[in-house]
Amino acid sequence: MDIFSEYLKAFLVGGAFCAIGQLLIDLTKLTPARILVSYVVAGVVLGGLGVYQPLVDFAGAGATVPLTGFGNLLAKGVKKAIDTDGFLGIFTGGFTSSAAGITAAVLFGLIVALIFKRTDRTRWE
Repeated sequence: MDIFSEYLKAFLVGGAFCAIGQLLIDLTKLTPARILVSYVVAGVVLGGLGVYQPLVDFAGAGATVPLTGFGNLLAKGVKKAIDTDGFLGIFTGGFTSSAAGITAAVLFGLIVALIFKRTDRTRWE
């Protein structure tokens, strides 16, 4: 399969997630924060049921990068940890599987905070 078709599938699936989110913002009274949390929960539920993996296989980054992909990653981590650690895996699996991504987000946030100066201006001058 050529690389263009892989990019196209990722773009279409990721774009569909974005379009659904925009429709939820425009047509419902849900706040963006609740929609984002709903995406993560949907990813966990779909990943736990095994329904999300075929979408990941089809769309690649179009399915793993959005918040539903993060939820799927949490579900996969919990499943794996339960198989190896038993009941304790329920509590540790999600953290273990997502540790690299969370660490990167915190580290990059710290770097940006150190590079740029905070201002209290209410408007640009």
